Amino acid sequence: MRIVVAADHAGYPLKAAVVAELRASGHEVADLGTNDPSKPSDYPEVAERVCEAVRAGRAERGIAVCGSGVGVGVAANKFPGIRAGVCHDHYSAHQAVEHDDLNVLCIGARVIGEALARELVRAFADARFSGEDRHVRRRAQVVGIERRFLKE
Repeated sequence: MRIVVAADHAGYPLKAAVVAELRASGHEVADLGTNDPSKPSDYPEVAERVCEAVRAGRAERGIAVCGSGVGVGVAANKFPGIRAGVCHDHYSAHQAVEHDDLNVLCIGARVIGEALARELVRAFADARFSGEDRHVRRRAQVVGIERRFLKE
């Protein structure tokens, strides 16, 4: 699977572990920065890099890392077609894909450690949307909400 990963300065320390774990699992990974943690960077820019790559089809999924995961999550969900979620537990990381068709995982480097981050990205990358009728129906409802507000 093609996956893009980006982090702000606070997420930088965890990004290398995330990229390494995904590559070791056989995924094609594009690291979209930041590459200099000594320079402050803004989480909305991180979310934009990840989400635009997913929206353009350059990646099937994305992972955005900031200090808490919340900032990149808020920003990511502003992009049409993006279903982003902050997941700091194993169940949510795979269930969000299986039930909600999550395409951007958001994690907080100041909230979780490296071992848990590795576990979460494996769970996220290995999960597949179930395609069950109830989940397809609910995803369509979410898309409907998005379209309604895009028309305004």
